[in-house]
Amino acid sequence: MSVLRGSSILITGGTGSFGKAFLRYALEHLDPKRLVVISRDELKQYEVRQMFGNDERLRWFIGDVRDRERLTRAMHNVDYVVHAAALKQVDTAEYNPFEFVRTNVGGSQNVIEAAIDNGVQKVVALSTDKASSPINLYGATKLVADKLFISANHYAANHPTRFSVVRYGNVMGSRGSVVPLFKQLQAEGQSLPVTDKRMTRFWITLEAAVKFVVDSFDLMNGGELYVPRIPSMRILDLVEAVAPGAPIHEIGIRPGEKLHEEMIALGDAHRTLRLADRYVVQPTIAEWGYVPPADGATVPEDFNYRSDNNDMWLGVDEMRDLLGADA
Repeated sequence: MSVLRGSSILITGGTGSFGKAFLRYALEHLDPKRLVVISRDELKQYEVRQMFGNDERLRWFIGDVRDRERLTRAMHNVDYVVHAAALKQVDTAEYNPFEFVRTNVGGSQNVIEAAIDNGVQKVVALSTDKASSPINLYGATKLVADKLFISANHYAANHPTRFSVVRYGNVMGSRGSVVPLFKQLQAEGQSLPVTDKRMTRFWITLEAAVKFVVDSFDLMNGGELYVPRIPSMRILDLVEAVAPGAPIHEIGIRPGEKLHEEMIALGDAHRTLRLADRYVVQPTIAEWGYVPPADGATVPEDFNYRSDNNDMWLGVDEMRDLLGADA
């Protein structure tokens, strides 16, 4: 039974793709005492409120993670926090770098402060594959956020609050997914833009991402960076799965984009353990009572978890099944 069951849970950025899927899962499976959503877009919040009706377990806060006082108010009597709020578009970050710093870095610190001040038990922050060996501003801000949350366990050593991070790759069904674009272009009879035919990516479903986060609350004792063992896929196989036979054209890798994504860097291999369904990147310094997982196996010294050297792959048929498309 999940530690989240029957508790008060808050999610930042709760009207995004992950947030909506988490709300649905929590209401159906976790029977929360309260489920608090804080997000800054009143239109999206209104639309999500209509999706879930008048469920009395839901609470809605308009607010920005940049506002620590608002976070502190929203977290009153909250047991667990999922931090999903972030600015995420790679190209937008290059034009508006400090706005991303203010939200992804400053906002993360505000979540940490508010959680400690309210005696929250556990916080799980969502990261991204772009935070591993980042080459763009967005990835760099998320790497800093990851380190803030892990180090927050030192900050909260004499408090009950503990922090961990979950990092995963591309999410099927999210707003940033290329799948809807490919389907639209095929329907219009247009050629599909492919950045590079050699490109590979990690893939995870929204439902699997939510379940992974929920399970992480049960496993964590603070300081872990959890990475799911998920499959990779070649971009050309994705095109064939989504739009069979559609013409394609290469447009070249965009600024800040990688040919292959990475979730665990070579330099982190020495502190990485492998579990059945995930990897655990352990904290470099842990003086708050961190306990390594008993069933974790060390990885090789040259371990590097990238989408091109993965041992799990999605083929065309598997991707069609996941997308609910005709085989």
